[in-house]
Amino acid sequence: MSRIVVTEFMSLDGVMEEPRWTFQFDRGQEGDKFKYDELFDSEALLLGRVTYQGFAQAWPSMGTDDFGKRMNSIPKYVVSSTLADADATWGPTTVIRGDAADEIAKLKAQPGGDLLVEGSAQLVHTLIQHDLVDDYRLMVFPIILGSGKRVFPDAMPSPATLAVSEAKTLGSGVQLLTCHPAPAEAPAAG
Repeated sequence: MSRIVVTEFMSLDGVMEEPRWTFQFDRGQEGDKFKYDELFDSEALLLGRVTYQGFAQAWPSMGTDDFGKRMNSIPKYVVSSTLADADATWGPTTVIRGDAADEIAKLKAQPGGDLLVEGSAQLVHTLIQHDLVDDYRLMVFPIILGSGKRVFPDAMPSPATLAVSEAKTLGSGVQLLTCHPAPAEAPAAG
């Protein structure tokens, strides 16, 4: 069985949209190594169409170092009802169509390693709402943006408790949180 890992850059108020604002912060060597290891330890990327198309436009020209080469060569799954196969040409790419939650649940049930989700707000919300996320790796930057797409959907199916397995401060105050959904507590006997 594969694991779905959502990895995001986010502001203190949960905004993940267009993370160019992260460039003003130093995540330090430890943060850079974390992102490097995360990519190389994953079996594939799982992306929404908008993120896929943005990455497909940018990464081919940045493929000169090991990280860029891995981004370009790692298998990719892109969830889209509108992306034509002829436009899914950034490295090995499979387009997932139909009921996204159902198709991703089938993909997750197959043997394999981590499926890494970056960006892809709409996809992340679908994964959360269908309880398909195994881990969250959040780099929380010390900035409040006030508006924009957020990591967690406004309408959660119910309150969701996360168990933090790691928390550290990196570089210029960036917080790295590694969490996973906490098991539901059993009702008290009575």
